[in-house]
Amino acid sequence: MRGLACVVLSSSGFSSQGSGQDNTLVKSLQAMRITAPRQYLPAPNFTLTTLAGQTLQLSHYRGKVVLLNFWASFCTPCREEMPALEALWQDYREQGLVVLAIAADRGSIDPVRSFVEAGNYSFPIPLDPDGVVRKQYEVMALPTTYLIGREGHFTGRVLGVREWNSARGRMLVQKLLQQTISGSDVR
Repeated sequence: MRGLACVVLSSSGFSSQGSGQDNTLVKSLQAMRITAPRQYLPAPNFTLTTLAGQTLQLSHYRGKVVLLNFWASFCTPCREEMPALEALWQDYREQGLVVLAIAADRGSIDPVRSFVEAGNYSFPIPLDPDGVVRKQYEVMALPTTYLIGREGHFTGRVLGVREWNSARGRMLVQKLLQQTISGSDVR
């Protein structure tokens, strides 16, 4: 399961110049095979409607750590990753972790709804049927996950499946949650 992607076309220009990341966090990112940016740019804001019919804006989660996962109901690796995302959401949401799983399905939302209900997933599921946010985030593979720090800046990007609920995954989430807005968060 590790490292599989439903569709791989190419990689995006995620990183730029500069540095400033906590060395222990960088090691945790590397252990999970997560690409860390060389410059911690702000994550683009977006507004989407969730599966529950609510309007969701990324900017509303500033001050929290966001695990932004792009997936689709037809993508087997994406589906395999969802229970681990739910486990993290359940265990760390009170400490400031937000899991947002953006559904890339086009057309009917019925397959998304059926999969989410069958898995009893409780984190927000924003819908991106026209691919606007996928284009904004240069998503070229499913699943793709972005880690966004409390300041609203990119901390890492993953193409393909990761074992989010593993000891390494939990250690990474804990390190991200330990960062503060005014102090050690990346800029």
